[in-house]
Amino acid sequence: MVRFTAVLFSITLWAQTELRFKFDPAPRVRPGETVSVQVQVWNEVTAADGTKSKVRQREVATIKAAPGQGAVSKPYRFQGADDGGFAQTGNSVASIFQNAAGKFTDKDAALYTAPMQPGRYTIEAEKGQVRATAEIEVAADAPSRRIAEKQDFAKEPDNNRYRRLAEHWAPFIAQESWWQPKADIPTRFDFDGDWAGDNNWDNADTGTSQAYVYYAAVETSTHWFVHYNFFHPRDYSDNCVVGTCHENDNEGIILTVRKDGSEFGRLEVMETLAHNNVYSFTNESKLRKGAHNIDGKIDLHDGHHPMVFIEAGGHGALSTTSDHSTYSASTRDFKTGTGMTFFYRGAADRAKHGDDRLIGYDLISIEDAWWARTKQNGGKTFDAEYVYQPFGGRPGAGTRYVGSFLGRKHGANKAKPFWGWHDERTRRGKVLNTGQWALDPAYAVTKNLTWPADLPVDLNYTYNPYLGVAAEPVAPTQPIEKPAVTEGGCQLEASIDGSVVISVRQAAAQYEVLNGQAEKDASIGCNGELPVAPVRVFEARKTRGRGTVSVVERPSEANNFTAKIRVDDSSRGADRYIIAIRWGL
Repeated sequence: MVRFTAVLFSITLWAQTELRFKFDPAPRVRPGETVSVQVQVWNEVTAADGTKSKVRQREVATIKAAPGQGAVSKPYRFQGADDGGFAQTGNSVASIFQNAAGKFTDKDAALYTAPMQPGRYTIEAEKGQVRATAEIEVAADAPSRRIAEKQDFAKEPDNNRYRRLAEHWAPFIAQESWWQPKADIPTRFDFDGDWAGDNNWDNADTGTSQAYVYYAAVETSTHWFVHYNFFHPRDYSDNCVVGTCHENDNEGIILTVRKDGSEFGRLEVMETLAHNNVYSFTNESKLRKGAHNIDGKIDLHDGHHPMVFIEAGGHGALSTTSDHSTYSASTRDFKTGTGMTFFYRGAADRAKHGDDRLIGYDLISIEDAWWARTKQNGGKTFDAEYVYQPFGGRPGAGTRYVGSFLGRKHGANKAKPFWGWHDERTRRGKVLNTGQWALDPAYAVTKNLTWPADLPVDLNYTYNPYLGVAAEPVAPTQPIEKPAVTEGGCQLEASIDGSVVISVRQAAAQYEVLNGQAEKDASIGCNGELPVAPVRVFEARKTRGRGTVSVVERPSEANNFTAKIRVDDSSRGADRYIIAIRWGL
């Protein structure tokens, strides 16, 4: 039982306030390591008999570090033991309580991350007009609090058919960090060297901190749907009451990529999952809300890597443009605390600390790692089997899936692979059932958003092993002789201001201005004529120009074998474009 003692007396609060620092363990730390900092707010009071004393207030000060002085996380509840009382005031009465449980209740602490260079650094606390400073010594010979890691993973081969597609669109990750920064690093499920899910919470400190992102893809005739899953060993909080923490965590995003004739297509939509809620982001102006609103645009890193914000602790995924993101794509920094940024490098690097930048990560195929294991699971990786019942008469009804990762700490089986995900809004509305958003993304994105007729979405999969479509390639009984491929190409050049559609037939090009000014100095050079016949391959690739280039129509009998390419340039003034097109019979 928690016991409280209380003393009631009439007081007059003086205006002066004192800010006291408390460090856990001490204000001496190694480069790149951390120390927890609490700031207590104390005021002087006068009792009825005139006795003056200092009492601690239930108030929170702001803790910060100047540029170059280290980094300070967003606030949290101090995790050490309480060493004093605090006062609650009202009118002229104060109550001083001593909490026998030894737990703080206010977010009056922050995690300080030391610079990599030894020296003496200053942090500051502020409450109203009152400021106080404290000095932290960063020394190479300070006691280390970093726990040695027992695992190190080498580069592994990956021959999945979608690897290059996943590499091209691999997201830039702005991962917020908090008071357990290692638990905020996206990594692999077997980070601790085994495939048991119910020891991951306990092994979070000793397993590898190498950065990984899981991927998968399915496709229809019009689109690729590329999944990225961000796995963390812990979903943690500063107050683990029921439902706020659990062993294992896996949230993610799905990219809707249109096949436009280019090698990697054109990104149209990014949908993200944060705590059983899906959010939709797009730069395509023709799309309208459906079952979901459009929650913002998509920031791009290096032209084609969507920028994703992942919150600390609970690890919900959003676009960096979301109102809930604490990362600024323009300043490349976290606005309200600490964080790490990750980019695809094809190697699994380790962050130096919880406020590091541009850490390389590697990709792991879900199809080859997790999905294959569902068929040979010994009971320690997955749990909680369920029967898939999609809405809308969609395929796969009655299929049994193991819908969760096995986990026991703080909550049983709370983390899910993508085939166990759900969205609260569409499930309540009987639009998309458990698993359907990620198992059937072509159907899901047409329900979440409204698509115009000139942006068709084929709902029939050509490859989706998670719904049993072409799950196992069929070996031919006789060798198949590949037909000879005749290839050709053209290069288009023009100065463009606005939006135009370029129609190419045989070796001629015509420009239709949709908005802006007429094209200038247009030319076309070809090494052969675009055939007046169906083509097997057609693509257009921009080699110069600041706007976007996309294939509107491939050559076909329906359009008299005319290819249509759209250029959109929203910037002021004209820019010179060079567009290479290629075809193959």
